[in-house]
Amino acid sequence: MLFVLNCTDKLDHLNVRLDNRPAHLDYLKSQGSKVKLAGPFLGADHKTPIGSMVIIECASEDEAKTFAANDPYAKAGLFADVAVRPWIWAVNVPSA
Repeated sequence: MLFVLNCTDKLDHLNVRLDNRPAHLDYLKSQGSKVKLAGPFLGADHKTPIGSMVIIECASEDEAKTFAANDPYAKAGLFADVAVRPWIWAVNVPSA
């Protein structure tokens, strides 16, 4: 099943994001095909990251929550909130 991780950065934590970005990207890349899509949300200036969206494939919501908790961004205390929601890809589904 697919899950969306909707992560909101804490205010004034851009430095935490930037400092941990290489480890975060390495973590996502290390998960192989489990990660379907990922990227930052941007602020009003359309440049400054203010959160993240990650779509992952996991067997359960608990597995998705563990995945989210092990992200270096989460371990560094970047996020004010992380919502984990089951999701169905309904339009423009990639072919297998």
